[in-house]
Parts: sequence; structure tokens; C-alpha cells
Amino acid sequence: FEVNFTDPYLCIMTTLSQTKEIFRRADAVCFDVDSTVIREEGIDELAKFCGVGDAVTEMTRKAMGGSVTFKTALTERLSIIRCSREQVNKLITDHPPQLTAGIKELVDTLHQRNVKVFLVSGGFRCIVEHVSTQLNIPLHHVYANRLKFYFNGEFAGFDETQPTSESNGKGKVISMLKEKHGFKNVVMIGDGATDLEACPPANAFIGFGGNVVRQQVKERSLWYVTSFRELLKELEKI
Repeated sequence: FEVNFTDPYLCIMTTLSQTKEIFRRADAVCFDVDSTVIREEGIDELAKFCGVGDAVTEMTRKAMGGSVTFKTALTERLSIIRCSREQVNKLITDHPPQLTAGIKELVDTLHQRNVKVFLVSGGFRCIVEHVSTQLNIPLHHVYANRLKFYFNGEFAGFDETQPTSESNGKGKVISMLKEKHGFKNVVMIGDGATDLEACPPANAFIGFGGNVVRQQVKERSLWYVTSFRELLKELEKI
């Protein structure tokens, strides 16, 4: 069988099949959280809860589209929200994050196959840990940003030393995981520009549009899915 690389369609098909094969053989899968594993954007929900939803949603759109740096967008959004520890706790209690359909089954299936699953998020650890517990993902497999509070519970900024607080931060996490665990095939799955840019060092990227479609990501993804069931079907082929 000879592939004619002058035919761009054939070339894309070959790369798509390679992406699917890497996913089937993955020893680690990293998921973005907001608008991927859960249906909403955690920071937008927090902003709505604190009464500044519209201003922050616009900043999130710019950050996800890749038109401003992630750290700039995060700093600006948090300076608008200025949430207290009490508000964050109340948000998680009153409006717990909603899992995307099919994610529980997909994570369970990956775990059954001894694939390591990580949550790599530009969102906040306090929310992401709640999600990881629902999915039986160990807390030491969570990489996310940390909010900082003063002793009286008032907002004090965020931990700027976390790799996920910067553009290309997810790639740094994946490089570190490969070095630490010796993973050969790491797949990144997500909806946004920060997920797409993590490949490489991720060996493959799968764009996810089940909650929101970001055009730039859709156009640049070799494999773009709108349901986690498409990924489950691929694993069933093994």
C-alpha cells in the first residue's frame, strides 16, 4: 500500500488514523476540564455567582480563542471577580460542576485498561478536585491553578508559580509527566487554544466540541469529536 502524499486529503486521512492509533495505545490521557470534562467554564460560573458575569465571559472568549496570553486573561478576570473563599465554597455547594455526558464511562474504561488519566486545567484546583473525586482520578493527577486568600478569607490573587497559570503551561505539565513516568504516548483532549498548543509535547491532540465549538481549534485538529462516545467507540476496536 503506497500513500500518495501529493494528495492532501490522503495525507490528512493518514494522520487522522495515526492520531486514533496513538489514542488506542495511549499510556496517559490528559483532559482539559472547563467545557471539556465539565459542561461549563468554572471561571465564568464563579463570575456570574459574584455578579460580574458579562465582563468575565468576554475575557474568557478572548483567552480561549488565543488572542491574549492566558496569564493576562486570568489576572484580568480575577481582578474583576475578587471572590472570597466563602463565595468559592458556596459556589461548589450550590452549583456543583456538571459532568459532560460520557466522560465517566470514558475515564472508567481508560482506568480499566491501566491508562493513567490526568486533569490539566487552567481553572481552579478547588473546583477541579471536586471533579476528580467524581471521576475517581487521584488528586495527585490534578494540575490546576490555585486561588490565594488572606487569613480572613478575602481574595489575595493566584499562585503564579503553577505551570497552568501561563500560556504553554499544559505543555510544560505534559513534558514533566513524560520525564517523571516515562510515558511514550500521551494524548491531550480539550476544547481550547491552550489544549491545542500542548501538542507537542503531547503525542496527539483530540479537539472536543461537545459543549462549545471554538473555530480555530476545530480547524486545526486532526481529530475533532463532539461526543466522548466517539472516543469510547475507538477504544472498543482494540
